[in-house]
Amino acid sequence: MSATPPPAATARRWPWLGEFLAGEARAWVYVGKCVLAIFLTGWLAMWLQLEKPSTAMLTVIVVMHPQSGMVLAKSFYRVLGTLTGSLFGLALMSAFPQQRELFLFLLALWVALCAGGATLYRNFMAYSFVLAGYTAVIVVLPAISDPRQIFDSAVMRVSEVLLGIGVTAVVSDLILPQRLRVLLRHSAQGQFAHFIDLVREATRGVLPRERLEEAHLDIMRAAIQLENLRASVIFEDPEVLARSARMRLLNQRYMAAATTLQSLHHLVNRLKRRGRDAVVTALVELYRPIGEALDVPQRHEPAVLEERLRACLAAFPAHLAPLREHFEEHAARLEFDTGAALVERLLEELIGYTGAEAALRSGQPLRGSVERVRFRRGNDLVGAAVAVARTFLTMTALSLFWLASAWPSGANTMLMATVFSGLLATSPNPVLSASRTLYGYAIGFLAGLVMEFYLLPSSEGYGMLVLACAGLMMIGPYLQTRPALAGMGSGYSLGVIGLTSISNPMVYDAVQFFNTGLSQLGGVGLSLVSFMTIPGIAGSRWQQRRVLRLLRREVERAARAPLDGLAWSFESATRDLLQQVVSGTRPGSELLAWALSVQETGRTLIELRQDLAETALDAPARLAIDRALTAVAQLYEAPDASRWLEADAAVLAAIHAAPAGAAVRLHLYQLRSALRDEESPLAPYQPRPAAGASPHAP
Repeated sequence: MSATPPPAATARRWPWLGEFLAGEARAWVYVGKCVLAIFLTGWLAMWLQLEKPSTAMLTVIVVMHPQSGMVLAKSFYRVLGTLTGSLFGLALMSAFPQQRELFLFLLALWVALCAGGATLYRNFMAYSFVLAGYTAVIVVLPAISDPRQIFDSAVMRVSEVLLGIGVTAVVSDLILPQRLRVLLRHSAQGQFAHFIDLVREATRGVLPRERLEEAHLDIMRAAIQLENLRASVIFEDPEVLARSARMRLLNQRYMAAATTLQSLHHLVNRLKRRGRDAVVTALVELYRPIGEALDVPQRHEPAVLEERLRACLAAFPAHLAPLREHFEEHAARLEFDTGAALVERLLEELIGYTGAEAALRSGQPLRGSVERVRFRRGNDLVGAAVAVARTFLTMTALSLFWLASAWPSGANTMLMATVFSGLLATSPNPVLSASRTLYGYAIGFLAGLVMEFYLLPSSEGYGMLVLACAGLMMIGPYLQTRPALAGMGSGYSLGVIGLTSISNPMVYDAVQFFNTGLSQLGGVGLSLVSFMTIPGIAGSRWQQRRVLRLLRREVERAARAPLDGLAWSFESATRDLLQQVVSGTRPGSELLAWALSVQETGRTLIELRQDLAETALDAPARLAIDRALTAVAQLYEAPDASRWLEADAAVLAAIHAAPAGAAVRLHLYQLRSALRDEESPLAPYQPRPAAGASPHAP
């Protein structure tokens, strides 16, 4: 009998050790696949007699990812960017072969615009812009002294990049593949289970605002992650591509139900603080059956939950009637009816959400027609403009220095500055990322020195080359598996492969090695200096203020934009805007409080406008409601005390003008309740009530 306990027993006895070993196993699988793809690409590049096998090998480092779907997504966008950059380089060289100053000016402008475009995307689409920028540089700079070589240079660079992409995709997909669709399925099911648990917790009573804020951050992260995974997994699995529209619909229904849940509990919490205990008790009793419907042994089985929720919705009118009869006072009945409308809407949206999840898991079509929705990004063009200005100034300064000094290695410095100015522009902390990349590149420089002049000269044949260099090659990919050291790992791999420049035959030139290495280190260092000189706005207080203004502007869109697709675009854009600064957002922060207020008010405005379009009202009532919409939009556009008073008065006038029992009247009361929330970010603009008076009377 062996004295060594089996791995499963070890994992049960020491869970941390089991997690560590599983993580190490995944890391070394990635390292092995990465090193295999690097050396296989190098061998094929030599066999095909490509000019720079190192370019194809560098492509492996840029494209490789632990999940095969991510590799295919990165590869697709890299090919797109490479072809675009090559075509632009050809056109630029053809148009200005003799005007070097104008040529470099337009090249700097192109690279800057590509860097700006990369900042507008927070997924692999950014690669297209980055690649379009620096591919143009690597195509045209080697041929700048002899424009006749530009076509051959473009064909060779594209061939090398495509070879690296092809080998990486094959290795990633055939050798111990880690399917992205598995991660997507687990993420979607985890998101579903987490939200169902939140609803079950919420229907037991009143949720504190802090818990709502924590839930809002979790929901925002889950929605963005699911959209990014969906956008990448379609390259891996044709079946997922066919179901992509339904996955997008599932995500949008998830966000819609989350907003309704938040609005309902904001209303209940406000009534609780006002001492309206009878209304609160009735509303809690009204939505308690939702929690009971979700509290079953198969609590995370969407098909079971959908049927129970449908039964709950069918019994809703009978459950509502006796509770409503207790309120004869006009104000109390209006409060109760507003909450009841939110409970019914939550039920309907939960049915839609569980139905979409059940259809995706079973592969069956959804009941009824499938809505076409899109995930709208909330982009800040000022951040892109900063990236454009920074990259343009950096490239222009390097171009002027190169022209003035005629430095032979200036092209290498420009190339590296171009690569990292675009690649790191989307980083939350580009200065930290650039510094870590610089450290990794410096270590890679030393490793490349050992490989170039100690290991490679003693290696005979490609097999010996692999054995001699594999140990040093593994360091970079292994560091990439550690989130805190990923930038250093990328810099190391780019340095060791780029400087060694494996080719057939090898050329050992110490002077060229040091010139190239120092110039490339200078390029990485200059990208760091550019980020320090013109810092990005990511994570800054300025960006938070800008995102806050953009968030509040979504209320204006909710009040005035065309209704077609507005609900879905509003839900996704508000969460995407918050995602851009989420690293510095914590429960209790001003930005998060505004995000909750914007989502409640904006969604209420959209629901109000939708019901208004389907309701026959007289002219005075419609005019009063239009004035209320305008006043609320103006308040969120530039909040102050006078605009709060105008919005409050306009909404109150619209409530009185709307007919009793109309759905629009309930939405208007929800609006006024949100305006008068003493815990909302609008509270500082509210007038202080007189002694003994209630500021919340409807």
